[in-house]
Amino acid sequence: MERFSDKVAVVTGAASGICAATARELAAEGAKVAVLDVDAEGAGRVVAELEAAGAEALALAADVSDRDACGLALAHAAERWGRVDCLVNGAASFVAAGVEASTADWERSLGVNVRGCANTVQAALPHMPSGSAVVNLASISAHVAQPDRWTYNASKGAIVALSRCQALDLASRGIRVNVVSPGWIWTPEVAKAAGGDRERWEPVWGDFHMLRRLGEPREVARAILFLLGDDASFVTATELMVDGGYSGMSAEGLGERSEFAG
Repeated sequence: MERFSDKVAVVTGAASGICAATARELAAEGAKVAVLDVDAEGAGRVVAELEAAGAEALALAADVSDRDACGLALAHAAERWGRVDCLVNGAASFVAAGVEASTADWERSLGVNVRGCANTVQAALPHMPSGSAVVNLASISAHVAQPDRWTYNASKGAIVALSRCQALDLASRGIRVNVVSPGWIWTPEVAKAAGGDRERWEPVWGDFHMLRRLGEPREVARAILFLLGDDASFVTATELMVDGGYSGMSAEGLGERSEFAG
């Protein structure tokens, strides 16, 4: 089934991880896909993969914290294909700093994670027809306290608030804006934190989730495609948690349970 066969999609941060998986899923369902990333070489690899599978794809190199660069990149996609129907904002800075956070830490985190979501939407708007959709990636970190993560968690919380404002302001144009907040997903960033040892760390981090495992990038990608597609035509300003139950679990978690004695 090619639900996106008449659609043009721009996916930021798509050189790897969740957004590379999203680009693959969109292409598999017929979309023309622009892969936008500050990592030009990585974006090119993903585009080569998509083209080898028969998709139309375009690599765009841009730092989303740079408003002018976003404007040029989105204009390039629209020039090639005429419009932009779907925008996925997944480019992220993973700067995680707490009480010792520097000005540079804050500028990078907020610049990429928050201003990036604003810059790309502003750049895409002239090219987005009514019926278009935006999905911004936040995180379960937007909703919980985690040690030494002032920068990352604050930026992800801001994405949720920004997305609701975008949804309100763009509704009159027929454009929907939603958020996907993943839990712990086995991405290159998580693999790096694990030293590549999934067998050791998945049982530890998996216990943060009701499903007792980490998610796969494709599982998040499928949720993103739902929100981009016509099945979600009456869904906007909504946050979809793709977190294996992380956000619904108390500190008691999945530890040993004892029967209530009454």
